[in-house]
Amino acid sequence: MAASNRQEIRTLAEQVFAQLQDDIVLGVLKPGTRLGEAELASRYGVSRGPLREAIRRLESRKLLQREPHVGARVASLTTDDLVEIYRVREALEGMAARLAAQHMTESEVQGLHDVLSQHEQQQDIKEDTAYFQREGDLDFHYRIIQGSHNQTLIDLLIGELYHLVRMYRYQFSAVTNRPQKALAEHRRIVEAIESGDGDLAEMLMRRHISRARENIELQTQNDSTNT
Repeated sequence: MAASNRQEIRTLAEQVFAQLQDDIVLGVLKPGTRLGEAELASRYGVSRGPLREAIRRLESRKLLQREPHVGARVASLTTDDLVEIYRVREALEGMAARLAAQHMTESEVQGLHDVLSQHEQQQDIKEDTAYFQREGDLDFHYRIIQGSHNQTLIDLLIGELYHLVRMYRYQFSAVTNRPQKALAEHRRIVEAIESGDGDLAEMLMRRHISRARENIELQTQNDSTNT
């Protein structure tokens, strides 16, 4: 295959990967949805070569699950699994916030302020309908975990479950009054980190994630009651 053709396939794979990932995180493709190659190729306007490469990448991020004789499905977690993960997040991200208060540089703290200013301008936040954070440096939690400067914590929290947790974080943020409350909680965490108050930063982060977990439990209880 010519080098130009290989580059074109990589470029197309990158594009369909980004589109598919956003559609999964935003809930356009719901957890558990079966994804047929023919349907996806038609939906995203690509051939099966770039599509398969994109699917492999999404599998490596745990956003897709491959099932024998079925194909790929959008990953899904039970409520119990998700609550367990959030309890672990509460402890570990609380520790990350404490360490961030001790170790983040002025420029890293300014980066937290900047990313929250960007979030504040998002239409979903203004309308208080959802709180979408793109991955990596555009993700508030990602920045704090990196700011802990503790590689073990970074490996644990920005490892194989990061993208799956990010998907559920967004989908459960779409509840009345939660997005703006979450943004305000983020701002208080940054203030504690900026002041170097590790105890307060840890307490605020743990409370923030605990509220998110309680929101998940409440929503799933309501869903089961209404079905």
